[in-house]
Amino acid sequence: MARLIIGVDPHKRSATIEVLDQRERPVATGRYGTDHAGYRAMLAAGRSYPDRVWAVEGCGGIGRHVAQRLVADGETVLDVPAKLSARTRAFATGNGRKTDPADAHHIAVTALRTPGTAPRRRR
Repeated sequence: MARLIIGVDPHKRSATIEVLDQRERPVATGRYGTDHAGYRAMLAAGRSYPDRVWAVEGCGGIGRHVAQRLVADGETVLDVPAKLSARTRAFATGNGRKTDPADAHHIAVTALRTPGTAPRRRR
C-alpha cells in the first residue's frame, strides 16, 4: 500500500480531504469545491505527495463524481463504503461530532485498517 492515504469526504458542491501517513497521523487537510478549479486544486494538493492512494467514500453513490475524475486522471482510488467509515467513527475516541474534516479522517483510517478495500478502475 502507498505511504499516504488521502481520505475524501465528498458532497455535491465540495470535497474535504485529509492526508494520513501509515501511522494514522494527519499530514494535511483541505476543503475544495467540486467545480473545475476546485477539483484541479484538490488534485494538485494530492499530487504533491508522490506515494499516495485516494480513499473516497461511496464511489458508487455520492462520491462517484470525484472518484471517476480521479481515476480518469490516472489516480489510484479505493472505494470506502459509508457503513465502514461510520463504524470507524463510532469507535473513535474524542467528542464524537460529525464534521466533514472528521469524516475525511475516518475515511482514510478505514482505508488504512481494512485489507482488500476495492480499487476503482476506469470504465
